[in-house]
Amino acid sequence: MSTLILHLPLALPGPHTEYRYTLTLDGHSASGHASARAPLLPAASETVAVVPARALSWQRVTLPQGVGPQSPRLRAVLEGLLEERLLDDPATLHFALAPDARSGSAIWVAVCDRAWLRTALQALEAAGRPAARVVPEFAPGATASGQPELFAQGTPEDAHWVVTGYGTVQGADSADNADGGVAVLPLSSAALALLHISTHLPANEGDAPAVYAEPAVAALAEKILARPVQLTSHSSHALLAARGAWDLAQFDLASSGRIRALRKAGGAINALLHAPQWRAARWGVALLLLAHLLGLNLWAWQERQSLAAKQASVRSVLTQTFAHVKVVVDAPVQMERELARLRQAAGALSAQDLEPLLALSARALPATWQASAIDYSGGQLRLRGPALSANEQAHASDTARASGYQLHTEGDTVQVRAATAP
Repeated sequence: MSTLILHLPLALPGPHTEYRYTLTLDGHSASGHASARAPLLPAASETVAVVPARALSWQRVTLPQGVGPQSPRLRAVLEGLLEERLLDDPATLHFALAPDARSGSAIWVAVCDRAWLRTALQALEAAGRPAARVVPEFAPGATASGQPELFAQGTPEDAHWVVTGYGTVQGADSADNADGGVAVLPLSSAALALLHISTHLPANEGDAPAVYAEPAVAALAEKILARPVQLTSHSSHALLAARGAWDLAQFDLASSGRIRALRKAGGAINALLHAPQWRAARWGVALLLLAHLLGLNLWAWQERQSLAAKQASVRSVLTQTFAHVKVVVDAPVQMERELARLRQAAGALSAQDLEPLLALSARALPATWQASAIDYSGGQLRLRGPALSANEQAHASDTARASGYQLHTEGDTVQVRAATAP
């Protein structure tokens, strides 16, 4: 299952807007990346829209008790909590809560322009590439190194820093320390000083913030920091963002529960089929299926051998008992036919003859019941007489079954035949 990861443009999309995209088959490595207009984007099983870091602001709030992610008052509560922190009217903004949001806890809230996000998503839907998820390019959270991480992005004329995990600096509040924030700043050392992040390389390089830069601004970042940086790309950011747990499509932009469940199931299946961390599980399942397949084939072969041996035994009994039978086509049928001939030659009665059927009928039917008509043909006896009650029918059927016969009634007709009769 392939995934198309799109970077949403900062400006409102138009007919000639080009989208930077990354195509991946396993969610961990890019199989292709380029830019294209919406109608020319490659087809994929799932589309993930990435909101640029510069389009988002992050706010830390504590939800009141009794107000959770499913609360109908959540939107109004967020507007009240954030009204004094935001420059724009809260009614024009879109809010999205952290995946682990719960009542009474401190959480991160992503904020962006509602009209811009809605227009961007509608443009993708119109082009036949509806977004299954909307994720932030960078999300709050502690970094792997435990130190702030710097990402230099843009062009030399319009460069900026994206700082992640900046709440993990020494002296920060313990709550922030566990969940560092995201900030976007101009590409300068003075901007970093606002977050108390040192641009100087300490004596112990393990304590230095990790610095990454896109190729277009790598030289500028090295010049500002006077230290080397690690090269990165939009594709790597896109893959990391798509694997995150965030989904900004909330409130009026949220999909229905059924669609979310289908998308979640599709993502899980895609991860199971392609993600590297599931490779051992995939091999295990494949080996298990192969072992079952081999076991079933072996069992089927043994059953065929056993059946063939039993058929050979039956044929052997037939040819040894009736030496004049040279060709065996259906051993049970041929043996029954030969036994019938022997009984006929000896004058013996079989269970299908008239006399045994009449004797069984006399035992099974009520003593007062009298037949008004008797018909016998093909090993089956039909008696016509008074209709039997339900209890009489049940008693007669049970008696016949115990003697190896079948007795059925249809209206005023009683049918009797041997249970082994064809």
